[in-house]
Amino acid sequence: MAKVNLNKDIIGVLDIGSTKVCCIIAKSDIKGNLNILGVGYQLSNGVSKGHITNINMLESSIRAVVCDAEEMSDVRLEKVFININSVNLQSYKAEAEMYVSSSPIGEDDVIKVIEDINKKVNIGDRDIIHCITTGYSIDGSNGISDPRGMHGDRLGVHFHLVSSSIPHSKNLNNILEKCHLGIENKVASSYASGLSCLVEDEKSLGSILIDMGGGVTSISVFKNGHLDFVGAIPLGGANVTKDIAICLSTSLIDAEKIKIKYGTVILEPNSNYEYIKVPLVGEEDEVNLLEIKKSELVGIIRPRVEDIFIEIRYMLERCGFGNSSFKRVVITGGASQLSGIKEFAENQLSSKVRIARPKIIKDLPESFSGPSFSTSLGLLEYAINEHFINKDKKAILSNNRKFSFTKIGDWIRKNF
Repeated sequence: MAKVNLNKDIIGVLDIGSTKVCCIIAKSDIKGNLNILGVGYQLSNGVSKGHITNINMLESSIRAVVCDAEEMSDVRLEKVFININSVNLQSYKAEAEMYVSSSPIGEDDVIKVIEDINKKVNIGDRDIIHCITTGYSIDGSNGISDPRGMHGDRLGVHFHLVSSSIPHSKNLNNILEKCHLGIENKVASSYASGLSCLVEDEKSLGSILIDMGGGVTSISVFKNGHLDFVGAIPLGGANVTKDIAICLSTSLIDAEKIKIKYGTVILEPNSNYEYIKVPLVGEEDEVNLLEIKKSELVGIIRPRVEDIFIEIRYMLERCGFGNSSFKRVVITGGASQLSGIKEFAENQLSSKVRIARPKIIKDLPESFSGPSFSTSLGLLEYAINEHFINKDKKAILSNNRKFSFTKIGDWIRKNF
């Protein structure tokens, strides 16, 4: 039986996706160096397109992967960092400005202007996942990272808020409680993927991160080193697999194998002369195989992938990022491994595209280091930041409670 974790340097992360559930247990030193202790992985049950569809099935999946990771590490987790991959994630921009009474600007001035946001922003009945300070301004001049000690008459603060629906958060909380796990923190999936895949210059100069998962494609925009936007669309690699299965009358398992081995979005010169044998659903022998040209497979895959990028482009344009200066796009996730996706995405988004894998972590099994695990490894990076960089900052709100901006002032008084 795994030992109860009493070591504060132990980190547990739980990545719940539409196609897989992954748990990683690691130990970190004061410098943030990770030692992987245990991992667990299995196909996801009870989740579809980021929505929980069956609580009992998802609970079973979580119990299985956590148990595997605990047995490998000989540690029993009490709390985990968990991702939020719901398509109802919303981004908000909030800012406030006030005249300051002291010169130079002091800590009390910063607290007062942040509290002033409470009077100007109404987010409704939502669960806040992230509350990120993106910068300050003095006398209308932006781009200030720390105003304390500076002189000016008007102090402004800019926030980026990411929220999820209360019911979705409550369902996750209840499932984790049944698994005897607490939630250390919640992290938007696309934010986590950005942390694991983007280099510092990409975060600073501005880039768009697209995580093409199984049931959901998550999007995040980074600017000036901060998360500037998150969004998601209910389409992913599983839709491509389903299209192949329907069009070729084959099973989902065989459709996935065909997609991985032959899948591409680029019509090559030899595509009309290369043939693929397809097992038909319900047929037990290998005599009755359907034989198709590779070009036919491209004709099934390409329209669905095009749909995904049309939705991505529409979301970015609707949220003010269309035809912007963001000429850098980074794509990760399991579906990013489709052949030709880089060139296809560059054409669709009119941007330079990089296909990314998460940063290498020592001792992590090779099978856990591919693009499919970008969110999982991003959760680890987020956890390290919380343990050592922001370890004195407490959660602004507890789980299962409606967010109130008035809590920000109390939090800052204790931790700023």
